[in-house]
Amino acid sequence: MNTVSPYGSWKSPISSDLIVSGTIGLGQITIDGDDIYWVEGRPSEAGRSVLVRRTPDGNISDVTPPPFNVRTRVNEYGGAAFAVAGGVVYFSHFADQRIYCQALDSQPVPLTPAANSRYADVIVDNPKNRLICVREDHAGEGEAVNTIVSINLDDGADIKILAQGNNFYASPRLSPDGSQLSWICWNHPNMPWDGTELWVAEINADGSLGNKNLVAGGVDESIFQPEWSPDGVLYFVSDKSNWWNLYRTVNPSLQQQQEIEPLCEMAAEFGLPQWVFGMSTYAFVSESKIICTYTQQGKWHLASLDLATKQLTTIETGYTDISSVKARGETVVFLAGSPTAPTAIVQLNLATSQREILRKSSDLSIDSGYLSVPEPLEFPTENNLTAFGFFYPPKNQDFAAPAGEKPPLVVKTHGGPTAATSSSMNFQIQYWTSRGFAVLDVNYGGSTGYGREYRKRLQDSWGIVDVDDCANGAKYLAQKGLVDGDRMAIAGGSAGGYTTLCALTFRDVFKAGASYYGVSDLEALARDTHKFEARYLDGLIGPYPERKDLYVARSPIHSAERLSCPVIFFQGLEDKVVPPNQAEMMVEILKAKGLPVAYVAYEGEQHGFRRAENIKRTLDGEFYFYSQVFKFELAEPVEAVPIYNL
Repeated sequence: MNTVSPYGSWKSPISSDLIVSGTIGLGQITIDGDDIYWVEGRPSEAGRSVLVRRTPDGNISDVTPPPFNVRTRVNEYGGAAFAVAGGVVYFSHFADQRIYCQALDSQPVPLTPAANSRYADVIVDNPKNRLICVREDHAGEGEAVNTIVSINLDDGADIKILAQGNNFYASPRLSPDGSQLSWICWNHPNMPWDGTELWVAEINADGSLGNKNLVAGGVDESIFQPEWSPDGVLYFVSDKSNWWNLYRTVNPSLQQQQEIEPLCEMAAEFGLPQWVFGMSTYAFVSESKIICTYTQQGKWHLASLDLATKQLTTIETGYTDISSVKARGETVVFLAGSPTAPTAIVQLNLATSQREILRKSSDLSIDSGYLSVPEPLEFPTENNLTAFGFFYPPKNQDFAAPAGEKPPLVVKTHGGPTAATSSSMNFQIQYWTSRGFAVLDVNYGGSTGYGREYRKRLQDSWGIVDVDDCANGAKYLAQKGLVDGDRMAIAGGSAGGYTTLCALTFRDVFKAGASYYGVSDLEALARDTHKFEARYLDGLIGPYPERKDLYVARSPIHSAERLSCPVIFFQGLEDKVVPPNQAEMMVEILKAKGLPVAYVAYEGEQHGFRRAENIKRTLDGEFYFYSQVFKFELAEPVEAVPIYNL
């Protein structure tokens, strides 16, 4: 028989200690011969990113020893921090951003010189005994300079620039015969999901680039993941139809304008916002078949595409979130998760349909009686439009709420803001639902996965459209009687932290909130942020300083007198994307106003928390804060957070 206890006071087996001890991050998959490599982010090792190798006999072992940290800081968000060829690994080490070379069973040795440069998206050009990659050079004054360079494998100081002149580069890719190089580039104020260009160039005998040709893209067309097929045809993803769909070039000659052929025209997204390097939604099984993943209405699907007939065949996997697709012959490896299964690295044999989980992001085994399964939600929002999200009702098989009580709600706002929430098992969400909270994870206007037009809803409207969608989602649930309209909180990190602070400041829907390294002063962000996002706000707000009025009007810090509910702030003190002063200024204003406010700052953390003790402190701290604000008893004690003006 269930114990009757108020929402929020339910005892849960999903503790913060369990989450941080049993969870790792999984990223960047690479196949080299019969070996599979990936990166694991380990909170238990102070967030160190470790390169891991799996051999055909199933043995899994670490490649990079401590203290090496496989992580690049190009564009600050990094990605694609390693490459492997013939068992030799090349990776960026976070501490000094040099590229290191490591043969199997050997120690890493530095390849590039100690200089103020960063490297990402490395590929190996064996015939010319070199690496090709994106370099971000911080040696000069002013903004860093991004180029595509080659690095001599015998002399890492022999670095030659292959492509330059644009603000940003990504995805350098060699044709199978090594005669051509493709890449994408873009310029301020565009972000890569706004508009990029796809270029191809001949490679001269000396390794330099010869004739160049613009294949596709422009300021209003986003190109994603160019790849060469085994028979030398260039494929890519473009959103020129409103949806990120697959295309290929028809004529390989650089002497004439490339013809572009669509492969699978449909209202679905085969692409992603390129926040990091090395994203992959498709891979070649053969010259005649692609394995790919696409999303519709927030759910990802795996499929095979016959390149001759253009027939797309869905492969049922049970997963709802699929990414990082790689293939070697009939063997496909990808990252996948579902509402009842945490993200894992999965290997699929297309010939036999046999599937094997190679590594789970979590080995936690939780009875389904404690797990809330998300319900896809569509709800009305401003201008007679529809917004989307996932609703998680409270779930704990041991408890029931008193008759007539409705659960408190936490609205989660994802970052980006051009990103999307996932329906994969998220133990941090289950932490809340198993204690008696409802959670709404919102894909507000501007999120990816719903077409370019949906992304463009946020054009000039950041701090308005996203806030309206989050507020309307919460009100919709309250009107349906699914949550307590007087106990609704909102929480988010980075751009989601800005949405959170705007919702708390400019709307009267939420009664509390939590900001994780959130933006409070748009002017400070425009002035102080890093190169990758230096002009991002031009499209989201307007050009600065020309439209300073909008930056002031939409900055919570300038309207803090309108904020009238408790807020807790979490901040990394080494954050270069959203500096700590953004949170600290808000805290001081709220303290002066006499509002309950808490501030938890972490030494050594940057934009996003990677250390186990800090992830634990943040989860428990937010929960403790709401217990004090919404006045419910904790089933078990957690570490208290100092709260001013309580």
